Amino acid sequence: MSMVRKRILILEDDRFLRRACRARLEQQGYDILTAQDGEEALAVVRSHPPDLVLLDLLMPRLNGLEVLRALRNDEATRGLPVIILSNSSRQEDVETIRALGICGYFVKANLSLQDLSRLVEGLLGPATAIGDGDAAHPGH
Repeated sequence: MSMVRKRILILEDDRFLRRACRARLEQQGYDILTAQDGEEALAVVRSHPPDLVLLDLLMPRLNGLEVLRALRNDEATRGLPVIILSNSSRQEDVETIRALGICGYFVKANLSLQDLSRLVEGLLGPATAIGDGDAAHPGH
């Protein structure tokens, strides 16, 4: 069986930040999907289920909070790890979102790509997961 690369969906309408995150995570060996608004993101999640979502809160069409609620209300995505990217560090925003179950909250102004990639690796482990059949055949 082949090695399966972990898949991350980046939902971010800021092209510069989206590219920076994508480049950093691809460098680590993850497969990256991107979406530019909430509706597109939910469609991508259904067609290519990711292992993790990086979610911007301020988005056209469906905002990040609505996307997060939709993910949490769907049996298939309830446990999906989500990391928030936000321009807001307002305590009440952070608390509202934490209550929905997230793995991390980054304020964009002080986003360190190194911290982000460290958190992603902590959540997902290395980018490549060995397929189930490989345990029986070491060295393949």
